Amino acid sequence: MKENSNENAKSMSRRKFLGVAATGAAAFTILPSFTVSGLGHVAPSDKLYIAKIGCGGMGAADLDSLVNTPRKNAVIAYLCDVDMRMAADAKKKFPKAPFYEDFRELYDKEYKKFDAVCISTPDHNHAIQAFGAMRMGKHVYLQKPLSHDIYEARILTEAAKKYNVVTQMGDQGNSCDGMKTMREWFEADLIGDITKVYCWTNRPVWPQGIPWPDAKSSVPKELNWDLWLGTAPYVDYIENLVPFNWRGWWDYGTGALGDMGCHIIGPPFKLLGLEYPSEVSCSVTNQYTGIFKEAYYPESPPVACSIRFKFKQQNGKDLDLVWMDGGIMPERFDEIDPDSDMTHTMGDLDPNDIEGATVFVGTKGKVSCGWGGSDPRLWVNDGSRKPKFEKDVNIPKKYKRIEGGANGHYWSWVDACIAGYGKQEIESPFEGYAGPLTEAVLMGNLLLRCYNIREKINVNDVVYGEMDAYKYPGRNITYKWDGKNMRITNFDAANQFVRRTYRNGWEELKL
Repeated sequence: MKENSNENAKSMSRRKFLGVAATGAAAFTILPSFTVSGLGHVAPSDKLYIAKIGCGGMGAADLDSLVNTPRKNAVIAYLCDVDMRMAADAKKKFPKAPFYEDFRELYDKEYKKFDAVCISTPDHNHAIQAFGAMRMGKHVYLQKPLSHDIYEARILTEAAKKYNVVTQMGDQGNSCDGMKTMREWFEADLIGDITKVYCWTNRPVWPQGIPWPDAKSSVPKELNWDLWLGTAPYVDYIENLVPFNWRGWWDYGTGALGDMGCHIIGPPFKLLGLEYPSEVSCSVTNQYTGIFKEAYYPESPPVACSIRFKFKQQNGKDLDLVWMDGGIMPERFDEIDPDSDMTHTMGDLDPNDIEGATVFVGTKGKVSCGWGGSDPRLWVNDGSRKPKFEKDVNIPKKYKRIEGGANGHYWSWVDACIAGYGKQEIESPFEGYAGPLTEAVLMGNLLLRCYNIREKINVNDVVYGEMDAYKYPGRNITYKWDGKNMRITNFDAANQFVRRTYRNGWEELKL
C-alpha cells in the first residue's frame, strides 16, 4: 500500500499490486479422495479446490492472491499452461499440483477433483475455457475482459445463471474502498446531476497499429503454439507475440480498450447503473505510407482513438461517456494547476504508475479516480484547485468495505464459491455487471475494426490526377446499437465483428 498526499487515503496501483502478490507465500493441500463425488459436486465446507489455467504474468499474481486468503480456504489443485517458460515458477511453488498443457484434457480427466477454475490467458481463449468449466458446474474467476467478442460475453453471462455457478471478473480494483466511497458521495448529491464522463489510459504500452510481420521464426521448444492459438486462425509463429504483445493483434487481443476499459469504464458503469450503449461513434489516428497513401493494417488496433458512448442513466437522462487512449486526453480541466500532470492529479496518484483516470462531470462539481475507482477525489466548484479526499468529506459510510481490497477481490470469490451460488454477494459477477460491461467495452472495438472496412475506387485528384483510392463507409458515422439483440442497425457490415468463427476443431459456444 502507499500513502497519497492526503496522508490517510490509501491506494494500490495495479503494478504494485502485482509485485506484492508475487511475493506471497504459496501453500498446497493434497485433495483427499473422500471429497470427490463426481460432476458438479459441492465444495467441502472449508476449502475450495481450484484449477489454474495460465500461470505466468497476471496468472502468477492471481495464484498468489488466491493462496493468501485469510482463511486459507483456497487450494491450488491443478495447473495448466501452454508455455513452460511461463509455468516454471508456479510448478516450483505447487510441486504437488498435477500439470496439464491442454485445458480440455484437464477438464476431461480431472473434472471430479476440483470445484472452480481461475483463468488468466490471452483474450481469444477466455470464453471457451470459462464456458467449458461453467458447463461442468464449476465456479469461474476470469480475467478481464471476459471475452474477445460480444457474443461470447453474452453466452458467459447467460451460462452463469443457467449453470448456477459463482463468477467473478478479474477487475480487482472493483473491490477496493474507492467504489463504495464514490457511491456514498453520489447518493449524497455532492456533484449534482452527472452530465458526462471522461475515461482515458496510457495504453497501449505494446506495439499496435503495425503490419503483420513477414519474417517467420522457429517456435520455442517450451511453447505449444497450436494450443496457444486455440480458437484463433492458424498462422506461423512470429517473434514478440508471446507472452505479452498479442494484445496488439485483433485475432488474440482487444487492444488498449480491452486491456483497461473494464478498469476505467467500470466505475461509471456500475455506479450510474448503465447498461448497453444506444449510440457509439469514434475518431481514430490515421497513418500514411506515402502521399495520399493511407496505411492499411486491419490485423492490429489503431495507435490511438477516442470513442463516444451514449448511455441511458437510471434517472432516464442521457450520458455521454468518452474513452481516450494512446496519448489522447480530454481538454484540460480548470481544476488542474498549469504545472500539474492531469492523469496523476485526477487519476493514478503514484507518479511512477500513471495508467489512467476517470472523471465524472456534474452540475455541482466533479469526482475523479484512478483505475478501478482507486483514490476518489471530490472537486467542488469553488476555484480552489484542491481536491477533497475521503477524510475531507463528512459523509457517513453506508456500505461495508471489502476485506483486503484488491486481494479481497479473490478472497470474496472463494468465500462465495464455498457458500454456493446466490448465497453471497461479490463485486464483479458476470450476471448484471461484468458481462454487460464487457459487451459495452467490446462495442467500442467493433467500431475500431469497422474503421478499416474499405472499397476500392478511382478518383481524379486536382493535383495528382487520376489515381486509385479507397472509400471507408464505416468512418465518421454514429452507430446505432440494439444491445438486446447484439446488432448494429444502421451499418450491417459491422455485425461481422459481433461474433467470430472459431478455428476448425474448436467447439462453438452454444447454451
